[in-house]
Amino acid sequence: MLFWTALSLALSLRLALSRSGVESSATASAPQGDLLFLLDSSASVSHYEFSRVREFVGQLVSAMPFGPGAVRASLVHVGSRPHTEFTFDQYSSGQAVQDAVRVASQRMGDTNTGLALAYAKEQLFAEAAGARLGVPKVLVWVTDGGSSDPVGPPMQDLKDLGVTVFIVSTGRGNLLELSAAASAPAEKHLHFVDVDDLHIIAPELRSSITDAMQPQQLRASEILSNGFRLSWPPLLTEDSGYYVLELVPSDKLSAARRQQLPGNATSWIWTDLNPDTDYEVALLPESNVHPLRPQYVRVRTLQEEVGPERIVISHTRPRSLRVSWAPALGPDSALGYHIQLGPLPCGSLQRVEVPAGHNSTTIQGLTPGTVYLVTVTAAFRSGRERALSAKACTASGERTRATQSVRPQARPPEP
Repeated sequence: MLFWTALSLALSLRLALSRSGVESSATASAPQGDLLFLLDSSASVSHYEFSRVREFVGQLVSAMPFGPGAVRASLVHVGSRPHTEFTFDQYSSGQAVQDAVRVASQRMGDTNTGLALAYAKEQLFAEAAGARLGVPKVLVWVTDGGSSDPVGPPMQDLKDLGVTVFIVSTGRGNLLELSAAASAPAEKHLHFVDVDDLHIIAPELRSSITDAMQPQQLRASEILSNGFRLSWPPLLTEDSGYYVLELVPSDKLSAARRQQLPGNATSWIWTDLNPDTDYEVALLPESNVHPLRPQYVRVRTLQEEVGPERIVISHTRPRSLRVSWAPALGPDSALGYHIQLGPLPCGSLQRVEVPAGHNSTTIQGLTPGTVYLVTVTAAFRSGRERALSAKACTASGERTRATQSVRPQARPPEP
């Protein structure tokens, strides 16, 4: 009882200090971590583009502290087969890393990014490649947006192991796929930029990378509307103590939650949380061997993933119609929409992509006097989708501008 009372007092003090602008956690020290650059070196990238990417990587590492107790970097090429340009323990200074990047040669071949990601996973955790135990792992993938093999599964394997993934796409690529591949939230970890403008994002990206590499720091990642992942460096061993995690919602609408973990744990996933809510998280290492300071972090869950509630069919013509839906989700909650339309009872399907912030589109190339099934699907950063369907009929002859509000056929949300 005394322990939990002390813990509650500590959390209350932390909340009061944070509200007054004072942080009770340890002052951020120099970044420490293994930083792996994954560069698209295939034939889909021009020699000019590759040269600009090399300059960009050199900019990123120019102001980072390198050394055995700081940052170490490795570079892997994406091609027909992955190729290591240099390992983590090969260079111990920023200038040496810049020089090695500057002379890196393009490999050409196919864009087998999935294969390279599986290889990167080995490199990030292999002592033979100079990887270190217990330091943050960061992957920076620079791509032209395309891949010859699947990217999702091997990228998820990396994120499940606690790797922070930044993606820089030089203007092409599928927004939904790349957003799902990057660490959450996507707006912080995914950048679309022209190859000639890479220098513009270099300072912001460098700052985000160093933030992800702060040692002895409790960090949150994979933040969703109903949960997030916590990770921390190994502070204890299985025999030297244990951890206590406490989660306290700042709005006090639900009770605090506690979890005890063994000393060899380095991550935990909180689930079943409230959307759009601030949470105060405390990590308390308990050890009789040596005292360790508590660590704190504040995390805000994303807005609730609310799918379309009503579909409206308007401007029905013999070969086109307009589809609208409500509510119109903002860019903070949905990545975009898929509109799928097919004639009943069967026939070929037509698919249209609509970006976030829009709630209507016109479908062209239809058959007169035909009943269609229209499905509107909202896609979210978490990878989940919410869908709703309704029937619509094109005009058989004369055009009409009458608007018909269609009672939708509800489809259960996909898990």
